[in-house]
Amino acid sequence: MAQKPFKTLSRRSFLASSAAVVGAPALAQTTEPTEYDPLRPPPEPEAPVRRNISSFRSLDWRPYFSNTRKGAVLIDTRSRVLHYWSEDQSIYKLYPTSVPLTEEMTKRGRTSVIRKVEGPDWSPTPNMIKRNPEWPRYIPPGPDNPLGTHALYLSWKYYRIHGTHDTRKIGRQSSNGCIGLYNEHISALYQMTKVGTQVLLI
Repeated sequence: MAQKPFKTLSRRSFLASSAAVVGAPALAQTTEPTEYDPLRPPPEPEAPVRRNISSFRSLDWRPYFSNTRKGAVLIDTRSRVLHYWSEDQSIYKLYPTSVPLTEEMTKRGRTSVIRKVEGPDWSPTPNMIKRNPEWPRYIPPGPDNPLGTHALYLSWKYYRIHGTHDTRKIGRQSSNGCIGLYNEHISALYQMTKVGTQVLLI
């Protein structure tokens, strides 16, 4: 039987089949196996996840950065928390995050914010389209977008700090590379960061 044209698959029908996972904060769109797949949910954690921000430990920026020019972001993948210091060090914030599923998917080191997008859009990678030709080629900004409300693009290709509409992901190993935040937290971070803000993942 001939395959239906792609246009017959609406964005809503795609989302109906993947509503639980399309918002996953994972967009390391690289070659397999690390590229983001919005139809593959992360495994459930074996133990309850603690999301109480008061349990996170405050840190000083000095062991990690030589200065705070243009602001500084430290992402601790073990404690699953993002630290932010403003350039003049008058503002210090920490936010719970999602982190990559595996050690192999976890990229560490120094990078920086190279682009800021409010209302990001999303497209599957070529490999995703080959495996799933019926998928939408594009999801516009909005409540169905896997990147949430805001995205900070890093100098590492395909890596981002972004929001998610699926709040279950936060505090878990649930991404394929990127760092996810609650939408209200990425919105605040978006306002504070600049193009050129330093980022360190440990």
